[in-house]
Amino acid sequence: MTRNYLGLALAMMLPAGAALADMAGDPAKGEKVFRKCMACHAVGEGAQNKVGPVLNGVVGRAIASVSDFTYSDAMHELAAQDGVWTPEELAQFLAKPRDFVKGTKMSFAGLRKEEERADVIAYLATLK
Repeated sequence: MTRNYLGLALAMMLPAGAALADMAGDPAKGEKVFRKCMACHAVGEGAQNKVGPVLNGVVGRAIASVSDFTYSDAMHELAAQDGVWTPEELAQFLAKPRDFVKGTKMSFAGLRKEEERADVIAYLATLK
């Protein structure tokens, strides 16, 4: 009986592993795609919050954790549930922000193309 559960667990992990492999993006392309985000977000040395928070170090950072930015209640609720921006969470959020976080202040419609999302996340991962 234990083997059946182990096999099931391994089978369930395969799609997750495949999704992780698909997340490999191109940071150079992501920097170009990020131009769509620059009206509201800043990155790099000396970056300051705009309409949205600074995104330096966002990959792996605690959700809603930029101390001098005022997040929506919805984003605080997500932070309490999930805790950290993983590449997978960021990909879901960037696809359709208002669907992923009901009540977010982010008005961006999202990045439709999976490749663009992976590229932007790869770019953001370079910004510590």
